[in-house]
Amino acid sequence: MVSVHLDSGVVEVRDLATPERPEGFALIRMLIGGICNTDLELRRGYYGFSGTPGHEFVGEVVAADSAHLIGKRVVGEINLACGTCSWCGRGLGRHCPQRTVLGIVRHPGAFSEFLTLPERNLHMVPDGIPLEAAVFVEPLAAACEIPDQVPLAAGTEIAVLGDGKLGLLVAQVLNAHGCRVIQFGKHREKLRISAARGITTELTNGRLPVSGFRYVVDATGSPGGLREAVSMAEPRGTVIMKSTVHGEVPIDTAPIIVNEITLVGSRCGRFEPALQLLERRAIDVASLVSERMRLTEAPEAFAHAAKTGVLKVLLTSD
Repeated sequence: MVSVHLDSGVVEVRDLATPERPEGFALIRMLIGGICNTDLELRRGYYGFSGTPGHEFVGEVVAADSAHLIGKRVVGEINLACGTCSWCGRGLGRHCPQRTVLGIVRHPGAFSEFLTLPERNLHMVPDGIPLEAAVFVEPLAAACEIPDQVPLAAGTEIAVLGDGKLGLLVAQVLNAHGCRVIQFGKHREKLRISAARGITTELTNGRLPVSGFRYVVDATGSPGGLREAVSMAEPRGTVIMKSTVHGEVPIDTAPIIVNEITLVGSRCGRFEPALQLLERRAIDVASLVSERMRLTEAPEAFAHAAKTGVLKVLLTSD
């Protein structure tokens, strides 16, 4: 089978054997995948990764213990938890110390003709959601994690810093949640996507408000984003950290302590609300697609995805 391999910054396409399906797992044929910022960070050395990347995907189940899954379109939660430890017992399988992570930590990713995942990780895609929308479920779920973590009542004002792929999804999710969102970014054409959904946008040009918001989301994907978000938060405000950056992020802790800022790490989220938002067509994901390329063109696709101004690059199996 065709499979993408990443090692030491080099993206290659290899011919590998189809993976064996363990008991309780499904064998899935990848239909479409999305290159995200984490994949690009893996290429830069994040986690010291070597192997098959990819965790945003839609696939068709070709073999499974549960007959009702066979032939169904599915998306999959990326954390493979042990299911038996105290963390899993508390419903925190996403933080299981024994977990592997699809395309990131010790489990081959989705950028391959076939992949395996535990059946319990799978969610069937409703017929009304097209493939190119369903491929956004995983990052959309990450955006949905914010109102799960932080009590945001309808009408709450919240700043979103960053206008990349995740920033645009976060702004739309919070807007759909009923928040008054102000999104700050550097790219007028990207901010237009949010503005079209009724979100207030501001082109930063290097200038950001100081101590202006009770809640701030850092979705910049840059080392300096957290420092900027902390500066934007008012005393006793909350900064939600969504950026994944390779390497250490320098931060002056003095303003965090003096202003009693709460930092909230925010990672993966539940798939159910993401699927519901897509089924209701409450989120515009079509405008986030910059390019579609074949799986065999992965090296070119990664290079294109890393270019300034490019949003989502999709990989298709045919």
